[in-house]
Formats: sequence, C-alpha cells, structure tokens
Amino acid sequence: MTLQEVKEILNAQMIVAPQDLQLDVKMACGCDLMSDVLAFTKEDSLLLTGLTNLQVVRTAEMANIRALVFVRGKEPDRETIALAMEKKIPMMLTDLPMYEACGLLYRRGLPGCSEAEEGSLAVDGR
Repeated sequence: MTLQEVKEILNAQMIVAPQDLQLDVKMACGCDLMSDVLAFTKEDSLLLTGLTNLQVVRTAEMANIRALVFVRGKEPDRETIALAMEKKIPMMLTDLPMYEACGLLYRRGLPGCSEAEEGSLAVDGR
C-alpha cells in the first residue's frame, strides 16, 4: 500500500512529506510501547502511535520503519518534526483513534507484522 493510499484511507494530513507519496509500506503496527516496536515490527512497516516524542523517530530509524502516523489528532513538537525531516522519515496525522485507524488499513489489505512473518491469515483469523 502506498503512503498516498494510507493518507486517503485515514483522512490524514502530511506533517513530513516524502519526496514520493507512492512510497510503499508492506505492513503496519499500532503501538505506543517503543520496546515492543523494536521487538515486533518488521522493516518497511508503517507505525501508528499516539506517542509524539523524539523517541518515536529514533525508534523508527533503528527499526527501519518506513513512515509514522500519529493517531487521535496528537501533534509532535517542532523538535520531533525536525528530527523526522533530518532522518527523512515521513510523518502524518489522523484524528482517528488507533484501533479504528489500524482496522481501516487492515480491511483495505495492509497486513500486520505478525502476518508478514507467519504468512497470510484470513481477516477472521482462520
């Protein structure tokens, strides 16, 4: 799924735009615990989170997260935005809560990180 598609599905606004909104993300993870992000996400993932601090950008860089989506209308401060720009990590903002944002993306075909590891699971878990 492209970042353009993510933006449209989540009715999100770009905070730090990539050079190309056709950039692909292969899977997504919704998480506010950065230690879990490091433990469970895969490269080229989209991270949805309610945390807006510098650690989110640093974690994204370490885990090779493709892009960040801040949920619940939470906005990062200027320092966090500046670091994302420096590291070339796209950021967007949606007013949706995390559960709904993840559900919309999943319903439109973006798998979670566990599925990418285990193979394709049906939406109903079978």
